[in-house]
Amino acid sequence: MSAPLATALGAPLAQIWVYLSASPLLGLTVTLLAYQGAFALYRKAKFHPAANPVLLAVAFLVALLAITGTPYQTYFDGAQFVHFLLGPATVALAIPLYAQIKRVKAMFWPILIALVAGCLTAALSAMAVGKLFGASLATLLSLAPKSVTTPIAMGIAERTGGLPSLTAVLVITTGILGAVGARYLFDALNIKDHAVRGFAIGIASHGIGTARAFQVSEQCGAFAALAMGLNGALTALLLPVVLPWVKGWLG
Repeated sequence: MSAPLATALGAPLAQIWVYLSASPLLGLTVTLLAYQGAFALYRKAKFHPAANPVLLAVAFLVALLAITGTPYQTYFDGAQFVHFLLGPATVALAIPLYAQIKRVKAMFWPILIALVAGCLTAALSAMAVGKLFGASLATLLSLAPKSVTTPIAMGIAERTGGLPSLTAVLVITTGILGAVGARYLFDALNIKDHAVRGFAIGIASHGIGTARAFQVSEQCGAFAALAMGLNGALTALLLPVVLPWVKGWLG
């Protein structure tokens, strides 16, 4: 715990925090409370995208860890239970997707074309912007999988020469930006179809965008889940093939 906080709380409370921080359940409890509080604010804001609960919860947790001087690994030792549940939660997305299977089959070719275009655009445009601002090669390679769900993105970054920890931060940032701003972009482009909106946000903003899509409609969420899964698989296959061709340009 940091000295200023210990002084502010007093010795007894400081000792309690030190004791609690050693418990592996602290990270889990704090994470759940942070999200519940953030979601309550989200509901009070009438589900305005700018009040995204993931964004608010992350901001609170970062501030708490910084103020208390708690190492990230100590927090993650408890919060990893939430991380474990990402697997079953992702598999469960197949249920609403199955309800939309007829439309998915009818849109097979548009979905395939949009998937390939979205996958390559998400990766190459991010690297192009990074190159424009003079980012290092390792940073550019870390940017490439930023629109893929975190476990896959970190694996891709490690395999291609990027920095997995930096990629994880970029993935979360991308997801939050997509969840907050996608609605305004779709409205500006006059895109009304929930299937199209969902598929686009699933490709660009993975799980966080998909969670937001389910709040719009089941169809929007189902197509976002489809895009998230397919984009993760396709990016893992394509990037190791494409990057050697562009590494010369990346420098």
